[in-house]
Amino acid sequence: MNPDAAFRKVRRDVDPDFFAAEAAGLGWLAAAGAPVVEVESVSPTGITLRRLTTVRPTPEAATAFGVALARMHDAGADAFGAPPAGYTGCQFIGERPLSSVIHDSWGEFYAAERVEPYLAPAIEAGFLDTADAEATRAACTLIASGAFDDADPPARLHGDLWSGNVMWTPDGVVMIDPAAHGGHRETDLAMLMLFGCPHLEAVLDGYLTAHRMRPGWRERVPLHQLHPLAVHAAGHGPAYGQALGRAARATLRSAGDAT
Repeated sequence: MNPDAAFRKVRRDVDPDFFAAEAAGLGWLAAAGAPVVEVESVSPTGITLRRLTTVRPTPEAATAFGVALARMHDAGADAFGAPPAGYTGCQFIGERPLSSVIHDSWGEFYAAERVEPYLAPAIEAGFLDTADAEATRAACTLIASGAFDDADPPARLHGDLWSGNVMWTPDGVVMIDPAAHGGHRETDLAMLMLFGCPHLEAVLDGYLTAHRMRPGWRERVPLHQLHPLAVHAAGHGPAYGQALGRAARATLRSAGDAT
């Protein structure tokens, strides 16, 4: 292998499954035809990836990315919360643990495995105050009740789809650093919308040409942003705790508006 074509990440202070989880996620998404970075090798202390050359984002690349993202989601997963097929180790989002407990109901899964685990760390860090924590727990109770469940099967998610994990290359968008699992397709889109993405509307337009979304999906964005906001509230400051509280209240209002 040409060393100039490789990008190596090495760490000895992480869980032995840390890089294996990344490699498994990339392989699972690649099996669905998704544009992800190629894994050259992996060990408990590092991962070697094909080096990417970046270019200026274009609307054309954004539209193609949206189509590819929809097709990746359509490839599906065994259950809500399911890890990449064949992978039995620990999962992570960033450096935080990510549950692989599976559920038949999306609402039960999302509340119990993607939002609630990060509330106690956020409170302990002083980044989530009492009022915002209460609002988030109330939203989780509502979500777990099935209020937002639908007939969509589990989608194959990237799971950490913020703009920093979307690389613009001469061959189009390439995704890196997944927290891949079975979930709801709207969660990936909501995370992409949370931190901004170049030519976002072109990405969404491409997505919608490949997969028709259920009505009201834009109104459900705060619901699907609860997970990334909870993760960030656990370690990145009180602004994320406040944003989590706002998203939780929006989620509670949206359920009332739908009745």
